[in-house]
Amino acid sequence: MSINSFGHLFRVTTWGESHGPALGAVVDGCPPGIEVDAALIQHWLDRRKPGTSKYTTQRREADEVEILSGVFEGRTTGTPVQLMIRNTDQRSKDYGEIAEKFRPGHADITYWQKYGIRDYRGGGRSSARETAARVAAGGLARAALKALAPEVQITGYMVQMGPRKIDREAFDMAEIERNPFWVPDAGAAADWAEYLDGLRKSGNSVGAVIEVVAKGVPAGLGAPIYGKLDTDLAAAMMSINAVKGVEIGEGMAAAELTGEANADEIFMGNDGRPVYSSNHAGGILGGISTGQEVVVRFAVKPTSSILKPRQTITKTGEATEIVTKGRHDPCVGIRAVPVGEAMMACVILDHLLLHRGQVGDAGGRIG
Repeated sequence: MSINSFGHLFRVTTWGESHGPALGAVVDGCPPGIEVDAALIQHWLDRRKPGTSKYTTQRREADEVEILSGVFEGRTTGTPVQLMIRNTDQRSKDYGEIAEKFRPGHADITYWQKYGIRDYRGGGRSSARETAARVAAGGLARAALKALAPEVQITGYMVQMGPRKIDREAFDMAEIERNPFWVPDAGAAADWAEYLDGLRKSGNSVGAVIEVVAKGVPAGLGAPIYGKLDTDLAAAMMSINAVKGVEIGEGMAAAELTGEANADEIFMGNDGRPVYSSNHAGGILGGISTGQEVVVRFAVKPTSSILKPRQTITKTGEATEIVTKGRHDPCVGIRAVPVGEAMMACVILDHLLLHRGQVGDAGGRIG
């Protein structure tokens, strides 16, 4: 069972645990001749790595990627690319007290019920640390997209922390790189800093909503009925640890609209290509990209490992109380932003390769 793999032609398999010697990804199906090196992939990993601010876990990991195969003289060879990231700052002793207890809100209990064994050191595969491998694979996908579809640009950012949302009227794309929350609203960034600092000091955590936008996606990617672009995007985002909800375009809010309001009217542009009055569909109709921006949002729950005492049970069924020690993100949504970008890159590239393989230049012309 390929339960640790995703993708069709651009296929990613991740491996490793939070407190094991290393983790990484095997990427099969990357086209040959793509210019890539460790430094290029490292750029994206540096955005996700822990300890970058007081608002993320203080675990100190360099997250240095090593390319073990599939690249020769700076170019992919078309064979599997093996990416490895060594763990260097594990503190497994922090988790000794939870070896016999289940953390509420965490996958401890379900891993035990399914497998009869679990790696309690940081949660093993259920730890958000697994996402470092996805970001490495996403770096490779971005390199391939740059070569095959250079107009594609992928940007992620936070739009909500707990009950606090950004002001869309104050949206500033340049602001994303200026604050530790990847938020495009300077006012929200200042407000969230004070809010999260209070939660962090009290030993609590909070959830968040992340939006990822892909610009320049060509029309025609995706296929009916079971190969929809939005199906694979939803699955990719939902597979990220701690994600509890995904929506495309207007998402759940579309249920509040009338057909008249929801319809994205179509016109011919001056460049001979169709343009739309709005983008309620999030750039996807019938599972196929329209050429508009592809817009995905996902919600992450609060970090389950907190210093607040919670009631739980032991493996023998006894009632007990638990306080999780260690170093944890007060809002895991912060470091989920580059993870969402990576998953978007992998899915868009995968569907681009599928489209080229099945359809090529056979698409219908307008005008």
